[in-house]
Amino acid sequence: MHFADFVHLHLHTEYSLLDGAIRIEDLVKRAKELKMRALAITDHSNIFGSFDFFSLAKKHGVKPILGCEMYIAPESMYKKGINGNGERSEENYFHLVLIVKNDIGYKNLCKLLTAANFEGFYYKPRIDKDILKKHSEGLIGLSACLKGEISHLILKNNQSDAEKTALIYKEIFGEDNFYLEIQENGLPEQKVVNNGLIEISRKYNIPLVATNDCHYLNKEDYTFHDILLCIQTKKTVHEKDRLRMATNEFYLKTPEEMKERFAYVPQAIENTLKIAESCYFDFITDGFHFPDLGIPKDEVEKVFLKEVLEGFESNIDRLVENSNGRFTKKDYEERLDFELSVIKKMGFQGYFLIVSDFIKFARNNEIPVGPGRGSAAGSLVAYCLGITKLDPLKYDLLFERFLNVDRATMPDVDVDFCQDRRGEVIDYIISKYGKDKVAQIITFGSMKARAVIKDVARALEIPYAEADKITKLIPANKTIKEALELEPQLKKMYKESPSIKELIDYSLSLEKLPRHTGIHAAGVVIADKSMDYYMPLHRGENGEVVTQFPMKIIEKMGLIKFDLLGLKTLTMLKDAVRNIKKTHGVEIDLDNLPLDDPKVYELLASGDTTGVFQLESSGMKQLLKKLKPSTFEDIIAAVALYRPGPLGSGMDKEFIARKHGHLKVEYEIPELEEILKDTYGVIVYQEQVMLIATKIADFSKGEADTLRKAMSKKLAEELDKLENDFVERAVKKGYERAKVQKLFDQIKKFGEYGFNKSHSAAYALITYQTAYVKAHYPLEFVAALLTSEITDTDKVVKHINECREKGIEILPPDIHESDETFTVTKDGKIRFGLGAIKNVGMAAIEVIKEEKNKNGKFKNFIDFVERVAGAKVNKKVIESLIKSGALDSLGGHRAQYLEYLDILLQKVTENKTKKKDFMPAMFDLQDSEDKIEKLPEVEKFPMSQILAFEKEVLGFYVSGHPLLEFSSEIKHFIDTSISSIANRLDNTIISLAGIISSRKETKTKAGKKMGIIRLEDLTGSVEVIFYSDVYEKYRNLISSDEPLYIKGTITTDTDGTTKKIIAKEVLYLREAWGMDVKSVVISTHEENINDDFLEQMRSYLKTYSGKRAVPVIL
Repeated sequence: MHFADFVHLHLHTEYSLLDGAIRIEDLVKRAKELKMRALAITDHSNIFGSFDFFSLAKKHGVKPILGCEMYIAPESMYKKGINGNGERSEENYFHLVLIVKNDIGYKNLCKLLTAANFEGFYYKPRIDKDILKKHSEGLIGLSACLKGEISHLILKNNQSDAEKTALIYKEIFGEDNFYLEIQENGLPEQKVVNNGLIEISRKYNIPLVATNDCHYLNKEDYTFHDILLCIQTKKTVHEKDRLRMATNEFYLKTPEEMKERFAYVPQAIENTLKIAESCYFDFITDGFHFPDLGIPKDEVEKVFLKEVLEGFESNIDRLVENSNGRFTKKDYEERLDFELSVIKKMGFQGYFLIVSDFIKFARNNEIPVGPGRGSAAGSLVAYCLGITKLDPLKYDLLFERFLNVDRATMPDVDVDFCQDRRGEVIDYIISKYGKDKVAQIITFGSMKARAVIKDVARALEIPYAEADKITKLIPANKTIKEALELEPQLKKMYKESPSIKELIDYSLSLEKLPRHTGIHAAGVVIADKSMDYYMPLHRGENGEVVTQFPMKIIEKMGLIKFDLLGLKTLTMLKDAVRNIKKTHGVEIDLDNLPLDDPKVYELLASGDTTGVFQLESSGMKQLLKKLKPSTFEDIIAAVALYRPGPLGSGMDKEFIARKHGHLKVEYEIPELEEILKDTYGVIVYQEQVMLIATKIADFSKGEADTLRKAMSKKLAEELDKLENDFVERAVKKGYERAKVQKLFDQIKKFGEYGFNKSHSAAYALITYQTAYVKAHYPLEFVAALLTSEITDTDKVVKHINECREKGIEILPPDIHESDETFTVTKDGKIRFGLGAIKNVGMAAIEVIKEEKNKNGKFKNFIDFVERVAGAKVNKKVIESLIKSGALDSLGGHRAQYLEYLDILLQKVTENKTKKKDFMPAMFDLQDSEDKIEKLPEVEKFPMSQILAFEKEVLGFYVSGHPLLEFSSEIKHFIDTSISSIANRLDNTIISLAGIISSRKETKTKAGKKMGIIRLEDLTGSVEVIFYSDVYEKYRNLISSDEPLYIKGTITTDTDGTTKKIIAKEVLYLREAWGMDVKSVVISTHEENINDDFLEQMRSYLKTYSGKRAVPVIL
């Protein structure tokens, strides 16, 4: 094949975030079309996309070249600002392109990028010439674009310094490894720079190279790339003062175009080939790189076996006993031997030791650890090592679902830790294996359909309301293309409106481009060498050490990753157990609860599962009420059944009908009963499919896992082959063909939605633990639940409302009674914690606690202020304590405290000053001549003000709620509570009642005013949007603090989950009462009629006067 004789060496893919618009897959295909023999990518200060680029390029017969456009500081990378004074200027960094020649060059690039992120970061990750000199071997340098240092000096008419700088770079990279980069992009400045560079080249024999600094694939892509820049800079296309590319020349030009443009310097084209030929780097993906365990390599297996066998011996008697006669010690020994043989064959002993070690650290330091997660729960070895807490034999969990010699992949052990203390486990791993060998894993947030429509609309100055109308027509989790096919109205708007067509076309071009980096919620990588030996490291938003490659690539490179998840439920359970011990003196062992407790199953069957792990949604509550779980196996099944697939297929209904005897449980083949009896003949789990395949068709366990995988991933071709094998083998064993075929059809029907039983079982155990605590210790449970949700106002409001409904009183915080968190009082109430009060941090709480423990309770408000006021317990802290009600027990009321706080603080300051000046102790406020005997009388705050203060500093109403007095009336004329909106469909018209907790006015791009409020009722809060016309009409109403009645339509935000309301109509709540009321009748007994009753009726009727007569029936 004849290849083109030019190679692009300066090119930005989609991973030059919000700057490059070239998708790697499209790039490689286009390069192949243009017969390009090689191609480089040079993203800004990262190599995020390099691994995928190499894979795709090789697949299409294009030689991949790795490069990077670095930011280089003009002086030291440690110097912040041009004069070291932190002032930003255009000269904080220049551009420099680095091309990787070989493996040494790659390792040096990794070192440079890591140092840029963690040592030289100042607005951008920067290196300097000193570090470049240390790590230049194996790299080729190009002088870059107009933002390169040499180009910059030429444009400043400083040819002399430009020449000196060029010679410095030549010396750094060595002969034939530094090139002066010239471009032809139509910019006048580029002509000036080219002339200067050609002069330097001629004068000092530094070679030239032709590039095009490609940012988009085709010339016509210039416009959508311009919009991408607007999104990056938060500007609109019509703004003059913004980042833009002045010409449309920065695309992937054909080799012919490049040769034509550089005909005056043909050597610049020839040098692209020379550079490409000198590059022969490729990623290495063979073998695993296990971290150093601190054990000689030949001792690893011995240590592993010792720990496993010790765990086995200490658990075996209990395992056999709890299996209720199903299994003997020999059964467990055979399973253990089998697992050990597989682990040895695959060489994963070290992996298990690493996981076991950090779990031991957590348990030894009382950091709650989950009982298991995912398929690892199917391993007896994991159980023996303390990694999991569930007997895999008892619950028919298969090791092959976890590890399989026919599936040569690393084990995948995910571990849940208490959310509050997960960081301690990561810190332990870092201290054990070395800071340079541990990193978290990068993720990329992409431009999703709804979000990109709104982004592009902002750039094009399309009104928010119009863009919102379009996003509402895009179903959740669908692409724009799919939405155009599914939604006739969207398709109609696209065809009929040029502006909407333009908006959608641009959005289609940008959809799914990576927008920003993130950090994987759980992934941690541990390497045997410094991490930047394998890849460069990226700086997270808060300085975290993050890999530059995502999880799948890390696995392909043979690096060992572990998933350490923070699970809030474990934190909540820890707090609940602590509460129980404090109030009842009982120590609950969550790992050894009886799994047949009747109160637990009563609770589950009632659907009262708010706060119970995995069982909180309204749909799950309905499922539980119908299912009425009576065994732990039923809980496992409920967790597996409550997913879209099983629910959509009717699997849940069949399961429930069979459990309750409404459908007969029958087995076409008697041997199936042993496998399916716990699920009443319904195939619910992937493990059941595997067991059926081995039992009925003599599949090996590896083949059974292949069948499981083919079903779950819907691999039609492979499934057809496996179906034939299954049927023929079963028939050969003597089963009837018709029955076997019917069985396989059943497997296909349910197996497609089958869930991993190991994961269901492990999580069902946490479900059971939370249900147990709630059933037996409801107050301690709720206190822990409120503490765990303290940052989520909606959930706390919901839980407080449920407490009210159950008669559980929630008390405001109290300076003497409160702990940092929610606690249970001796008389069976729940007390707010001091830590929940805004502006009252742990430092202030510690001062208050220490003073109280040292010198006793505070006598009164004056005593409190005198004893604790200072730098940590300042005026703001005390004001917040007052407003929250925490000081109500100190003899006065909130209005008095706030009125006289300034006077008291002034006297405290004076007193402390006098003490410093060695004045006698007579100046104590309680004893001095100017002491305040008691707080002067002022009127108490009305309840409305008390509630407003509580809302301000607690985020919730504790002493009551502005809507409580109307709660019985409200339910008669609204159709939706805020907490139930999540279950309603988009575009449904609903009516709500609530109060405004926050409001803001904003403007559309057209300059029209619109409003956004947060409406709160007794069950939660929701954002309500007022578009310009509705806002204008109801502006005065939503400026008021009165309760409101709002009618509107439901919409889903661009995140695909958050519900909002588009307002249509607003009334004061008091005005809304009579809207649908035909008549009001007062009914009472004659003996109730007295002066008080008549006065109360007169007051009500006057307050809520209307046009209808009100009869009184005695």
